[in-house]
Amino acid sequence: MLIDLPYTPLAKRPLPAGRPRDWYITHNRRLKAMRLAIALLDSGVYAPTQAHNHKIRATADMVGIHPPSDTTCHMVRALMRYSR
Repeated sequence: MLIDLPYTPLAKRPLPAGRPRDWYITHNRRLKAMRLAIALLDSGVYAPTQAHNHKIRATADMVGIHPPSDTTCHMVRALMRYSR
């Protein structure tokens, strides 16, 4: 199947109300980690041992995402490790 249109993201929907604050923090952190992991894979970083905190933060700056915390950097490496 030939795709001739560029990728367009789906329309964002509001998050469900009534959850604890920690749920929203974890949810947004996971989304950020996934975006960063995809950006690292696209840039040629395929192993979690290559993805140091400095490299992840530089990629975030290049993509236009706020610099991630140490916890988010750890999640990025975990996603890269278990994606196989």
